[in-house]
Amino acid sequence: MYYPQQLQQFDKEEFAFVLDFMPTGKSFSNKSEPLVQLLGEEKFTLLEAVPKPNAILNLGERVYIGKNERDKIAIIKNRTTYDDLTETSKRELSIIIDLIIKTNEKKFINLFNTAGPLNIRQHSLDLIPGIGKKYLIEILRQREIKKFESFDDLEQRIGLKKIPEFIRNRIILELQGNERFNLFIKQYKSKLI
Repeated sequence: MYYPQQLQQFDKEEFAFVLDFMPTGKSFSNKSEPLVQLLGEEKFTLLEAVPKPNAILNLGERVYIGKNERDKIAIIKNRTTYDDLTETSKRELSIIIDLIIKTNEKKFINLFNTAGPLNIRQHSLDLIPGIGKKYLIEILRQREIKKFESFDDLEQRIGLKKIPEFIRNRIILELQGNERFNLFIKQYKSKLI
């Protein structure tokens, strides 16, 4: 899932998780309309949306945002950046990412089974905080013997604990937008005005 830094075509999300719900919008906005900040479930897309009238949204709630009829979200206003998230959204982000990683374990384990080098000096798994050269060599050796089946399998065979936490930390770094290479998200660049 390596995406180069240049802007990729935006793929729409089907579901997202509520990071923050502001019934009267952002405090510094001239327009007083309800606003919700969301994290896309599949591609970790940060979004701002307008909820439907009288919709009740809870932090961490999974909502449908696809093309068909939505029950709680009226419109997706725009993509947003990590810096534009509210403090509530930033706090909720780790919890939601942990949930996404846990419920999609096979997808993330597949990265350890298939990831390749970025260039002649760096492997893509080097980008994950907590995986140094020693662990990288052992991951590559072990996956040649047998593909990893779960985080528990990976931890037992490599001796590395907290792998979901390392993945979460990498995703947050990528959402902050200062990384040269991304493993989990597509780079988003806001329009210059």
